[in-house]
Amino acid sequence: MGTPSGDGRLPIIYVRGFAGNGGAINSAVDDPFYGFSQGSVHVRSDSSGRAQFHQFESPMLRLISDHKYEVPVHGDQWAFLQGVDTRSVNPASVWIHRFYDDSADTFDQDPESFSFETAARDLFKLIKLVLDRTGAPKVFLVAHSMGGLVCRSLLQRVIPEELAATDGTIDPAAGAKYVARVFTYATPHGGINFAVGFGLLERIRDATGIHGADIFGPDRMYDYLTPAARRRTLRRESFKGTEMPDDGFPVSELFCLVGSNPEDYDVALGLSSRAVGPRSDGLVQIDNAAVRGAPLAIVHRSHSGRYGIVNSEEGYQNLQRFLFGDLKIQIELVGFTVGRDAPDEVEFQLDVGVAIRGLPVLVHEQSAAHFCPVQIERWREGDPIDSPKPLLTTFLSSRAPRPLVGGRVVPRLRHALKLRLLSIAEKQGRLFFDDHMEQTEDWQDTLVVDIEPPSAGQPLPKAWAAWNSTIPTALRDWNPEEKDRLRDRDGAPNRWSGRIEVPDVMKPLLGENAGLQISVTPRVLPL
Repeated sequence: MGTPSGDGRLPIIYVRGFAGNGGAINSAVDDPFYGFSQGSVHVRSDSSGRAQFHQFESPMLRLISDHKYEVPVHGDQWAFLQGVDTRSVNPASVWIHRFYDDSADTFDQDPESFSFETAARDLFKLIKLVLDRTGAPKVFLVAHSMGGLVCRSLLQRVIPEELAATDGTIDPAAGAKYVARVFTYATPHGGINFAVGFGLLERIRDATGIHGADIFGPDRMYDYLTPAARRRTLRRESFKGTEMPDDGFPVSELFCLVGSNPEDYDVALGLSSRAVGPRSDGLVQIDNAAVRGAPLAIVHRSHSGRYGIVNSEEGYQNLQRFLFGDLKIQIELVGFTVGRDAPDEVEFQLDVGVAIRGLPVLVHEQSAAHFCPVQIERWREGDPIDSPKPLLTTFLSSRAPRPLVGGRVVPRLRHALKLRLLSIAEKQGRLFFDDHMEQTEDWQDTLVVDIEPPSAGQPLPKAWAAWNSTIPTALRDWNPEEKDRLRDRDGAPNRWSGRIEVPDVMKPLLGENAGLQISVTPRVLPL
């Protein structure tokens, strides 16, 4: 047994996605770790247009090597837990919720039918057993696809109902007593819709329940996400899968990783990705893959497969930063008055990419090429642009090892925020290209940000920032000076907020007061 952790490394329980039935369930069950140990050797490369070799071990192996987690198996994780003493197991451990085992005919000639509700109830049993045997106060839940809905059913219905008072009163936030944070890969929080068929495919799926896929339809989702005690006030017609109760599990502790690559999702010979449409990961549409108000990141990965979102560097980097990060970074657009002199039919879109020093991938990427740019509201007389406009939220760990440059550990955490503003004319729903320059942006720049985390003698972080267009050296050689330091404009004792104006040459286009606001907030594990 390893050393018990007291440093925020809570037990991690992995909940896999949908397998359908028959052979797919057998294949899932044959994997001892339900896919959490699956790695990859391909990485997308935007610069060359082709895939490059990149050996990613798997999220599970990275948790072992980077964060010293253990994976107790001993032939059967459930049996192992039942056979050991209370508080005898390392809290820094990984557990697999093997809810498909009873539905595999490789173990039984008469397997049980898969039950979504049973999977959610059994997850609560596993959580309580893990907490008892490890002595940990709470667990982290990590889930792929349908697994995220199992976790939400646990938090929104199962735990509140099981802990209901004798008069039937429930505490919608009761799940937070057991679960600290939830990370979902490509979960259809808003269900699964199709871009073809005008709703007919969804109606057939929900009416027939083929292979149990009706769990992705609104009727079944309403049922397993809504406690019976709340159905008088939350009716089916007002239910939205992408919304969680305001008084329930805090959405700030739920992270949604969204995929934007449908081309490489080859399930059903590519029929799935064509049916769901280009603005998706091949199975889940981008708009359905996140909970309203929850932090998220978009990465150019497919739902599964060679370029799958779980077995990706991008996925792991977001996972470890959300679970273990002690700094929350928020970036917002402020003062933008784009389009004030443009014709009414011109619309603006912003491509956004986030790079972190030492990583070979972007940890967040929204672009028009991937059908998911940030839509920029244009300025109109008498109708000011909402400001500030949230752009992204990410997380950092001040304890994480930092890259070595020239044999020395870099003193600060460096990010690069890549921004690219494009415009195009749209009339009556059609695009016009009369004076359009394809792939040519109105503005492009990269904001380079260095953050010095808080320390014992420094309760708030420090930050320096500069636009790449103003840096006269190679980016790797840039050493920020005092003029680059961002001053704290917030004044609160537990929050730092600074602002940087856009380059002067771009103010006529972007606005005289246009800039970016960066906020850094210390983050405490909710125990």
